[in-house]
Amino acid sequence: MECPFCSARPGTILYEDELIRILLDSYPASRGHLLVVPRRHVESWWELSEEEKVALIRGMELAMEKLAQVLKPDGFNVGINLGRAAGQTVQHLHLHVIPRREGDCAHPRGGIRKAVLNLEDENLSMKERWIKNRLSGEEVERLRKAFRI
Repeated sequence: MECPFCSARPGTILYEDELIRILLDSYPASRGHLLVVPRRHVESWWELSEEEKVALIRGMELAMEKLAQVLKPDGFNVGINLGRAAGQTVQHLHLHVIPRREGDCAHPRGGIRKAVLNLEDENLSMKERWIKNRLSGEEVERLRKAFRI
């Protein structure tokens, strides 16, 4: 099976360097949900080199900085699902950067994805939720422009 992060569609890539990529999440939990992934195909944190670990954290900071600049969220959830039992569905390590907004759910606590669901979201199908949370073409272009360093 082809890895969606190793062969990411060009339109989903906002930033890349020799160690990481920052991608738009194809199934966003909130508007602006980004993924920071190592360029090298690895499944777990323990397979990463120290240099790659530092690059992922730097990528997380860069993603939050650009999201704050362009979309102005009120906060962030950041997390990594390590292993199938933890909900990892793509077997290529990836770090979620999920922008949060005041009032986006009644009780903003719990797991990374659960934290952004509210009653309205719970009444939507998964596909409807993902579509609702996708950025507009203009927002994607503003983010893409912000990532040009």
